[in-house]
Amino acid sequence: MNEPQDPIAREGLPARFWEHKTLEEMSAKEWEALCDGCGKCCLNKLEDEDTGEVALTRVACRLFDDTSCRCAQYDTRHQFVPECISLKPATLESHLYWMPATCAYKLLWDGKPLYDWHPLISGTAQSVHAAGVSMQHKTVPEFEISEDDWEDHIIEEPT
Repeated sequence: MNEPQDPIAREGLPARFWEHKTLEEMSAKEWEALCDGCGKCCLNKLEDEDTGEVALTRVACRLFDDTSCRCAQYDTRHQFVPECISLKPATLESHLYWMPATCAYKLLWDGKPLYDWHPLISGTAQSVHAAGVSMQHKTVPEFEISEDDWEDHIIEEPT
């Protein structure tokens, strides 16, 4: 039985394009296809002012869909969340410090390979969820948790 197709179309992309192109050389479709659908970029983070260390919380952006692990309003998200960051090759370096360790953009920036569970490798969007890497059904919406209580919702990154 075939798994459901990833919401971002994979067809028409060159085979293993990420191994042959720099992040700057990728088309918009290739760039978007790098997203593994884990949902961690949509989590609120806490940054220690003294050390600069960033901790992920399970407190998700109000636009995050906990079932699909995607933004419910991706194309118009800046209308609702003006501070939402748009990752682009030119600005990626300044955002690496808060990105999850498993993120394809961060891995490729660091010259590392994608994990076997990445949808571009596995061929299915479900592999990130099956590997336990995604935030599917693991978040709480930010409007339900006081910012003062976010510390109680810090999560550990898989190694």
